[in-house]
Amino acid sequence: MTITQLQYVLAVAEFRNFTVAAEKSFVTQPTLSMQVQKLEDELDVQIFDRSKKPIGITDAGQKIVDQARNIVNEASRIRDIVDQEKGFIGGTFTLGIIPTVMPTLLPMFLKNFVSRYPKVRLVIREQNTEALIENLKEGHLDAAIAATPLGVESLTERPLYYEPFVAYVPEGHRLSAKEKLAPEDLALQDILLLQDGHCFRDGVINLCKSGDSDSNEPFELESGSFETLIRLSDEGLGMTLLPYLHTLDLDPKRKKRLRFFTEPPPAREVSLIYHRKELKFQISEALKEVISGVVRGAIRFQDVQIISPTLNGAKK
Repeated sequence: MTITQLQYVLAVAEFRNFTVAAEKSFVTQPTLSMQVQKLEDELDVQIFDRSKKPIGITDAGQKIVDQARNIVNEASRIRDIVDQEKGFIGGTFTLGIIPTVMPTLLPMFLKNFVSRYPKVRLVIREQNTEALIENLKEGHLDAAIAATPLGVESLTERPLYYEPFVAYVPEGHRLSAKEKLAPEDLALQDILLLQDGHCFRDGVINLCKSGDSDSNEPFELESGSFETLIRLSDEGLGMTLLPYLHTLDLDPKRKKRLRFFTEPPPAREVSLIYHRKELKFQISEALKEVISGVVRGAIRFQDVQIISPTLNGAKK
């Protein structure tokens, strides 16, 4: 039994296809298949059910896959320990980011990080919170950036920043004359929401629970992007709420439609998340330092009221 064989087993378990697993492992399909079969013969147990499409995992095979993941991770930790002792910050690092954070945060820190740590190859994936949690548990991501708290026992959450909610109120709206808003001013049916599956949407719904829910508006609109919500609001179809960083690049005309909340403003906590048995800790620390540094200057709010994402179904 070798670490390489266990890595091949994990690849097949992930992709449920020998050809794809071989491509992702940078070996030929016959080589990967032969090594997996060799391991099955050595253990005298069938790990994969090749009669199914996609390939299935036997009951015994699932236990082997779970243990193989632990062994491969612990083997990788040895290299991580050596890198830390040498002060080396480099290698491939896979980072997941939720869709409501990526468009604004990534341009703020990526160039800075790449310049400071040229030996790190960042692989960045946009995923919802449910996928991030699963991929962190399975070891497919080294770390993730998402709205917290999530309350997942096996994951460590380290807050990066607290991002206030800002209202975008079109001209002629019932709240357009107010200089500052309170949560009680909001009516859920009056707010254009992101489509189901975004944690920012859940935060808005939580914020509005204590507000007025009565509305005479004869429509309900949901969208997949903040830009679409802004455009719909410009057409007089309702107001919307935006994360603070998303408001920084609005044109002057649109910035006049922003309304901040009374202190402390409602906000979301955005954190760097990784498995408690984290690998590549030195890269996680470097990421946290760079991101916290660049965002600190953009967000100057001290006291905030944290609005937590709702984990019912956890599609964030």
